[in-house]
Amino acid sequence: MTVKHKHLIIRANIKKPPTNKDINTLTDWIRQLIKKIDMKILGGPYTTYCEIKGNKGMTSVTIIETSHIALHTWDEINPALLQLDVYSCADFDPKIIFELVNKEFEAIKIEQKFIDREKGLEEVKIY
Repeated sequence: MTVKHKHLIIRANIKKPPTNKDINTLTDWIRQLIKKIDMKILGGPYTTYCEIKGNKGMTSVTIIETSHIALHTWDEINPALLQLDVYSCADFDPKIIFELVNKEFEAIKIEQKFIDREKGLEEVKIY
């Protein structure tokens, strides 16, 4: 394997945030995302719901062979907010991740940065 150091950062306003009843659903979604981008799980997903007022929402982290995936949501605001980081030393297609976010959470707006961290923090164009 050639090491790549790619980091996708997503900020999305969403219509369907996961709730405190959706821990297993979100865990399964993370597993599906990892499989679709051809990664392998080393640990997790570890998923929990935060009940603290002003910070209510889901958090899930997974250690993958080539680095990590972290997702956070805030469901008290309207529209809800999702933040997702996918960092990997292997190639992956960010468009697959956008499609999965749209399908599961009904994104209203998605902002993203795709960064090559090999020798600096160079932004990579996706389209």
